Amino acid sequence: MFLPIADSPNPPSRPVVTWVLLLLNLMVYLAVSLPLSLQAPAMNDPVLPEYLRTIGVQGPVPFAMIRDQLTAYDLVVFTYGFKPATPGVLSLFTALFLHAGFFHLAGNMLFLYIFGDNVEHRLGAVRYLCAYLFFGVAATLFFSIFVPGSNVPLIGASGAISGLMGCYFLWFPRNQVKIFVFLFPFIVTTFMIPSRWVLGFYLLIDNLLPFLVAETSESGVAHGAHIGGFLAGLGLVFVTDHLSLARRSGKSSGRVSAGDTPCTPQFVTAAADKGDLAAASRCYLELDQASQRTQVAAAQALSLGDYLLSQGDMRNALRVFRRFIAERPRSAGLDRAYLGAGNILLQNPRYATSAYHYLLAAIDLASSPAIAAEARTGIARIEAMQRRRGRPLVP
Repeated sequence: MFLPIADSPNPPSRPVVTWVLLLLNLMVYLAVSLPLSLQAPAMNDPVLPEYLRTIGVQGPVPFAMIRDQLTAYDLVVFTYGFKPATPGVLSLFTALFLHAGFFHLAGNMLFLYIFGDNVEHRLGAVRYLCAYLFFGVAATLFFSIFVPGSNVPLIGASGAISGLMGCYFLWFPRNQVKIFVFLFPFIVTTFMIPSRWVLGFYLLIDNLLPFLVAETSESGVAHGAHIGGFLAGLGLVFVTDHLSLARRSGKSSGRVSAGDTPCTPQFVTAAADKGDLAAASRCYLELDQASQRTQVAAAQALSLGDYLLSQGDMRNALRVFRRFIAERPRSAGLDRAYLGAGNILLQNPRYATSAYHYLLAAIDLASSPAIAAEARTGIARIEAMQRRRGRPLVP
């Protein structure tokens, strides 16, 4: 058995919405699913005849058969689970909080606990909650495309959680996932695996292959919902990241750099060559397009980021380094850009997780021992900060 049990690093903020979702799912299970699964259905329940017809029962049914083979929870699932043949808006959401049993609930909550906190930290509480519900709905509708006439209810939070895992896959590629290995009596241990390996295995081996082979298998697992949720997470990251980049690029005021001289890449280069880094950096930040900014030599662009950092203009220095990383993925000096962005984010404990990723990238790409050493110093600071907060990076 291979089971993910934790991830690293964890954000410094408290994942309140993740905790609320965990508690809400547990409460529904304890207050609704568990007690009703131990009760026979009421014979006068108006849902019972419809349920029996749906599962193919015709004619009179002995009470003993109903008592022994059905539970009151079966009727709740039939009512509030999502049925593709008779879709309802309410059941799109209620289905997300119903589970088929303890192990179904436990598995989903474990994955929510592992992958939810980083995504919540990245999105913020309100957007995270909206994203969670959106992923659940998207996963359900994606699954319904392939079984449009089914009256079998779809329940569980796994589609929504798969969406969070899709976000995690793109936003936290350098995170590590702690895997518990239980191959008794030969191997019982834990080890760390890159998050993309774990999530890639989850998508391809656990879901895509079974989906392509036999989606309606006897396992009762809605692999299509997992795939739909994961794709929704990837899509949300793609859209939000590109919109964010577009907004940042569109904030240029259109001012000129000096007198009537237009703000152009050539002006940036000329001003930097003359040592007028103040004018060069102002103009560089006003360039609208990536195609304009990449006309400025990589070394000069980095020097502008360093200059802004030396002047205490952290916000604009971070803009320069982030744009450099996004627009020059194969450029020399990329390690300096990652190091600069990491050191800036390190100043605010809220962004410790993002700083950790930037500094790890600086180590991976380091062109000199000095850059690697400085990045390791920053990582050591983050680890010390997490220990003081009682939240070690490696659980």
